[in-house]
Amino acid sequence: MDSNNIIPLNNNSRRCIFFNTDSDDNRCVVILTVKRATGTFSLIGCFFMLFVIWLLRRYHSLAQKMICSLTVAAFFDSVAYVMGDTHPEGSLCNFQAWWLTYFDWSALAWVCLITVNLYLNLVKEMSTSHYELLYHLMAWGVPLVMASLPLFSGYYGPAGAWCWITDDHVAWRFGIWYVPLFTLIFLMICCYARIIYVANERMQSWFGTFNPERERRKVSLAEEIKPLKWYPSVYLLVSLFPLINRLHNAFYPQDPVFSLTLLHVLSAPLHGLANAFVFGLDRDTWSQLSPTGIQLALQSRLCDRTRIGEYHPGAVRYTQAELGDFSDEDDDDTNVLFYSPDMTLKDRGP
Repeated sequence: MDSNNIIPLNNNSRRCIFFNTDSDDNRCVVILTVKRATGTFSLIGCFFMLFVIWLLRRYHSLAQKMICSLTVAAFFDSVAYVMGDTHPEGSLCNFQAWWLTYFDWSALAWVCLITVNLYLNLVKEMSTSHYELLYHLMAWGVPLVMASLPLFSGYYGPAGAWCWITDDHVAWRFGIWYVPLFTLIFLMICCYARIIYVANERMQSWFGTFNPERERRKVSLAEEIKPLKWYPSVYLLVSLFPLINRLHNAFYPQDPVFSLTLLHVLSAPLHGLANAFVFGLDRDTWSQLSPTGIQLALQSRLCDRTRIGEYHPGAVRYTQAELGDFSDEDDDDTNVLFYSPDMTLKDRGP
């Protein structure tokens, strides 16, 4: 979440004190430009994701609401990466560092909770609709604690292209972010391995007379479990270079590597965006984003009155109860990603 220090000399020049202590270094400009471009791209991508969620009404079931919350966290996380170039010590710098830590943690928390929710649905066969409030308390509450600890300890300050935990507190960098991050990634990999194993077992256990609907669901299930292995992998990929760069800086603080720093600022802003795309834009969603599909969806969202001119034209307003709900709205979130005709979700209380 940080990169090498950049000290402003005046309005037109900057010096990267770790790259060149005697003269201006253009590598500073490259780092700041890439950081801002990546953050802006992430911001636009999250806004697009929120638009798609609104357009296609992907906010009814619990799993869809969780993906929406993940996208919101990723959106605000991206804002921190485009907050100016660098700030001197003070309240503004501390606020940027706190904001960045909070929403980085919030995006990570939602990714983990989506994984837990899927695990409970498929492996434990539990209905999790009554956990929604608990999920929100965890996803917004735990990051508040993690982001506030360095703030109250006075460890936030200038840390390169953005403010974060200063170079004098390397142990806090790893304790607050990197160690928990990779521990949770490892646990997510274990969860998805178990989820995929159980899903494959259930597919192979569907025996009996031929049932076209069951076979269709079997093929659909096989297609849906294929991308599961990419979920934790995406987070691992965008976190790997920041970790390597921070490890190198911890052992060689006076000898940073420009390429590692560049890869750091290139990948760090993509944490939430990458997972929002992976979780939110499945094959079915992409199929609805054709020009015709977008046009029909916009008409459905914006035009809620229909004229019927059979004998006596008149304005007719269709209500949701009259039309029925075909948007997967269901208070009991019956496992959005998986479906087995032989599986009944059991309401096993907390």
